[in-house]
Amino acid sequence: MAPVPPPSNKRPLVISGPSGVGKGTLIKKLFNDHPDTFAFSVSHTTRLPRDGERDGVDYHYVSKEAFADLKAKNGFVESAQFGSNFYGTSKATIEEQTAKGKVVVLDIEMEGVKQMRASGFPARFVFIAPPSEKELERRLRGRNTDKEEDILKRLAQAKNELEYSNTPGVHDKIIVNRDLEVAYNELKDFVYAPVDQS
Repeated sequence: MAPVPPPSNKRPLVISGPSGVGKGTLIKKLFNDHPDTFAFSVSHTTRLPRDGERDGVDYHYVSKEAFADLKAKNGFVESAQFGSNFYGTSKATIEEQTAKGKVVVLDIEMEGVKQMRASGFPARFVFIAPPSEKELERRLRGRNTDKEEDILKRLAQAKNELEYSNTPGVHDKIIVNRDLEVAYNELKDFVYAPVDQS
């Protein structure tokens, strides 16, 4: 099979959507099918590495001081705090991969999307939506990995994300993940759509 030429649009791809919607699976398929085209944006974090995680691969592990310093220098396109730890996507990481000719993929939360939109960062924004809130709940419960309180938190957050996704002009593409193959083909068609030169 002839290799697929890279997308004509090299802007970073921001993929967001509620927990349990299948965005990780879609991203993994994109990377498996086109390993030389895409690069993950490796985030910075102040949390300690977990077993098996590697610096520069899973995250860039930094001190709170180093994180605060980079943030003060406007070095992040988006950042957030979860618990006592900070997470952020650095501009340098994106620029480095883009310079290598890769399309950088960012899997980020709603707050990150808001920050990136507010900053005017040149990216393409895709939202992966569930067929319904009921179906999302079924998928979250089916994973058998979360406590009841966590499931309820995720569902409440999903409601906020779905409401935000309906804001005009926020996302360039909304894909409803009813069927994985159909959703994946929609994602590919969007990513590889020719750039309008007009």
